[in-house]
This record gives sequence, C-alpha cells and structure tokens, in this order.
Amino acid sequence: MSETADWKQKYRDSLVEMEAEEVRWRHVERVLRRLVGRLCAAGMGVNQQLDDELIALAAANRRNADADELARLAESLTTTVVAVDAACPVPTITFPATDTQSRLAIRSLLERLAAGDRKDPAAALIAELAKAKNDSALANIIRRAADLVHGHSEQLQRERLQIAEILGEVTQRLDEMAGYLSDSNHANRSHFADTQTYNDTVLSQMRELTDEVAGATELGVLQALVNARLERVAEHVSNFRAREEFRLLEVNGRAERMRTRIAELERETSELHSRLDSERQGARVDPLTGIANRKSFEERFAQELAQQPRADQAVVMLLWDLDGFKIINDSYGHRAGDRVLQSVAACFMAAVRGNDFVARIGGEEFAMLLSGTKIAPAMLIANQVRSAVEALRFHFRGTPVRVTVSCGATELLHDDGAEAAFDRADSALYRAKHNGKNLCVAA
Repeated sequence: MSETADWKQKYRDSLVEMEAEEVRWRHVERVLRRLVGRLCAAGMGVNQQLDDELIALAAANRRNADADELARLAESLTTTVVAVDAACPVPTITFPATDTQSRLAIRSLLERLAAGDRKDPAAALIAELAKAKNDSALANIIRRAADLVHGHSEQLQRERLQIAEILGEVTQRLDEMAGYLSDSNHANRSHFADTQTYNDTVLSQMRELTDEVAGATELGVLQALVNARLERVAEHVSNFRAREEFRLLEVNGRAERMRTRIAELERETSELHSRLDSERQGARVDPLTGIANRKSFEERFAQELAQQPRADQAVVMLLWDLDGFKIINDSYGHRAGDRVLQSVAACFMAAVRGNDFVARIGGEEFAMLLSGTKIAPAMLIANQVRSAVEALRFHFRGTPVRVTVSCGATELLHDDGAEAAFDRADSALYRAKHNGKNLCVAA
C-alpha cells in the first residue's frame, strides 16, 4: 500500500509539473503569434503581391492556425519575397545594426527555449538570428521557433495523457483495496453483533430456566420445562452455526477473489515497472542513432568527474564533430544526413570497449569517455576511429560522398569541473577544424 501510494504521489507531482510546463509553452506560443502579427504589419506596403501574402499569414495567425498551415504560408511568403526581389528593383528590407525590439523579443524567446543548452536547436536559431538581414530570414526563424514550441507542446500533452492513464490505474487499484477492507470491516462488525446476540439469547434462556426450576413443585413439570428450554437453546445454536457457516463461505469467497485480484495487480505492477524502465531507458537513448543521448552523457560525465579525486585510472573525453555535415543535409536532404549519422554512430559503437561510453550530444556532435586510458593511447584509439569513419562509403543520387570527422581530446583532471573539461575538448576540436578537419587534436 505504501509503495502504491508513493507512485500515486509521484505521478501527481509529475502531472502538476507538466501542467505548469504546458502553461509556459502556451505563453511562448502566444508571444510568437504576436511577433508574427507585428512583423506582418511592419512588412506591408512594399509590393501588392507581398501584401496579399502577409495579409493571409496575419489572418491565419489571428485564428490560431496550426503549425503546418503557418509553415505552408511562410514558404509561400518566402517564394513571393524571392520573386519580388527578382522582378523589382525594390531593395530588401534590412535591419539596422542595433537590435530592434522585435529582434530582442525573438532572442529572449529563443534563449528561454534553449534553457542554457548550447546544443539545443533553439541555440542554433539564436546564432542564425544574429545573421538575419531581412524579413524573409527573420520570418523563417520565427516559423522554426514556432515548430519547436509546437513539438514541445505535443510532447508534454502525450506525457500528460500517459501520466493521467497511469494515475487512473493506481486510483482504481486503491479503490479496490479500500472496498475489500470496507467489506471485511463490515463482516467483522456483523459477526461481532451476531455473536453478542447469540450470547445474550443463551444467557436469557438459562436465567428463565433457573427461575422456572426454582418455582417447579413436580418432577414431570420440571422435566418438561427443562426440555423446552434446551430445545430453544439448541435451535439458537443451530441457527447461529448456520449463519456462521454462510458468513465463512462469504469471507472465503471474498478472500479468494481478493487473492486472485492481488495476483493480477502484481502482474500489472510488474508490467508497469517494465514499461517505466523502458520509458526511462528511452529517455536516455537518441531515437535516431540508438546510442546514448546528451542527458545520459551528462549523467555519466558527472559520475566520472565525481570519481576523479579518488580514482586510480585515467579517463579521456573525446569530442567528435562531423565535417561539412550541413553541406550533406543541404545537398542531399535530411534523410541522407540521417543515414550518415546512423552509420557514424554504429562506427563509434564498434570502436568502444566494454567500459567506454559513447553518446550523441548534439545534431552532428558525439562524445566518448574512454576509461582507464591516458591521453597518448587515447589518441591512438581516436585516430583509429577517425580512419574507420573516413573508410565508410556513401552514395547519394549516384554520387559518392566522403564523410570525415574531427576530434578534440582531453584527459580529465582530479580537480576538473564539467565546464572546464568540456571547454578544453571543445577548444581542441576547434583547432582540428581550423587546421583542415579530419584531424584529432589533444588539449
């Protein structure tokens, strides 16, 4: 009972947190829609065709159109902007060097979406925002930010429904247990009252018999009185025994049903545990590549750092980045990019040893933790992995595509913090990129 109650409280707390998160995302969506409306108004008056597109986008935004419709309108708007630019000598509207209020608001929104995670897609949009020079680029950023908000909202809704379902199952189980205990309590009270009545009846018969015996003067009369009273007592005993047998059958039947239900609940609980374990595992696995995700890496990284002051074995972190991955995505599409990521992840997994760890921590960034390895042998491993990736063969649309990776390596120190160690590896990775890519550099 206490374990079930703990589950119930846990899921209630989770439900409250998710409802608060959903409210926050709804607020973010409202801010985005206001920004879309203001940008549409700001872009009016340049060209009639462009005005028509902006009016349609603003109207869809006011009626709270979904992300798919807004995306279609944004694509149509982009096409119109390109056509207007090509057909007319009207200069592209550019932003001044200083941030406008709209740009600052968009940046603030994206920073809240990123929540300090520089590998979050919103962080990439912040970088693009600084380079956006016209309405089209800014509208594209807003549309993609809206897609992020929509995705977060859908995920929260799915999790909320799942939590509500589990909470309903737990509540039903608690109600069943409460009903059984209530029935048992009622049966016990009924048994106590019946026993008390039986005792009172027998005692009453015995007192009346004693009084009658004391007043009897003839042996025949006395015998008749005793027999009559004994028959009444025997009748009460027989009735009481019959009621007790019926009650016992009821109790046994109820107990058997409860045992069966408990066995079912134990089976369901085991399945629930398995499902929760699977979901927890899924939350730590990158769905595209099947390896650990950033959250799982951060947990393992924190463990390694915590053990460093008393650890006897060295640990080296390798930070990987695919070279020119954006070109592959832009030239051959995201499906081709996904295939590359999956193949590279499989190559990384094949290279690690039993106690090593590999994870995808960003779009095209991976990280490894090599346990019991100093920096020199770790660099040998890193170059072997780099060569294995370079040896992969990809063909897209009949064209061979060369894929390479760069690596920054650093050995964890006894007094290391997460940020310091990561910055060293990131700095080494930057040098590898700057010096021609397809390199492994140690820091």
